[in-house]
Amino acid sequence: MIDAPPVECLIVGGGPAGLMAAIYLARFRRRVCVVDAGASRAALIPRSHNVPGFVHGLSGTELIERMSAQLHELAVTRVEAEVTALQCDQDGFEASWNGGAHAAATVILACGIVDTRPPFDEWRTAVTDGLLRYCPVCDAFEATGRRIGVIGPLARAAGKALFLRGYSRDVTLLATGPDDDRSATSRLAEAGVKVVFAPDLRLRRQGEGLEAVFADGRTAQFEMVYPAMGAQVRSQLAMALGAGHNAEGYLEVDDHQRTSIAGLYGIGDVVTDLHQISVAFGHAAIAACTIHNSLPPRLA
Repeated sequence: MIDAPPVECLIVGGGPAGLMAAIYLARFRRRVCVVDAGASRAALIPRSHNVPGFVHGLSGTELIERMSAQLHELAVTRVEAEVTALQCDQDGFEASWNGGAHAAATVILACGIVDTRPPFDEWRTAVTDGLLRYCPVCDAFEATGRRIGVIGPLARAAGKALFLRGYSRDVTLLATGPDDDRSATSRLAEAGVKVVFAPDLRLRRQGEGLEAVFADGRTAQFEMVYPAMGAQVRSQLAMALGAGHNAEGYLEVDDHQRTSIAGLYGIGDVVTDLHQISVAFGHAAIAACTIHNSLPPRLA
């Protein structure tokens, strides 16, 4: 049983992508509802320097707060909940949360990802302090000349380590998985990246940096560590409907952010492994404009 009047667009996820889509649609005078479980990956960003106009950067929390204030001014409905199911019907979609059913003509999934964390009990405070970092595209510039560790299966982590080698001469790849990828090993050696095979590695804080502790008791010191251990893509709602996706779970979309399910859109990290706020904003604008043009005209 539907608990409330239908909305023209339901947005699942309240990170930068979802909030930007909501801002656009609200300014198109569309009936929008944002449902957010409060687990945005962006909220973990201690300071981003890739958001235009903020010379000294801003935190992910501050960005979300600023965008949320803008939504409040636009009187957009926001619900703190987790969407547990999504179904198609003849009028669009029916979403479930908090034990109720809610109708929407279109749906935008901006659910993002959950990073696979390294073995490290204090990971959250280390992220806050800039010791544990996930995005070299975002902040490698601030890591210039520092002692850097990259942790993850060799084949997955090699690209990140090579990228960081462009900013520091002291980069070590702590390989937690098989190291028999000869091409990757060769490229790392040529670039001067040290490789240490460490399947039972754990991390701990040491002084102003992080310490890697190996199974045999040896240790190595780093000023910062970048995990490259993969992520869980929060695409389950779309996959349950049969939406196209790749092997890692990223949703397949066209150049208007449309999934293979009519009326269902994917934006931000749920569709790409280029985890950038600017990319999320672009996806949001494209999806919102496409949705606005697909709905019956909104007359004054």
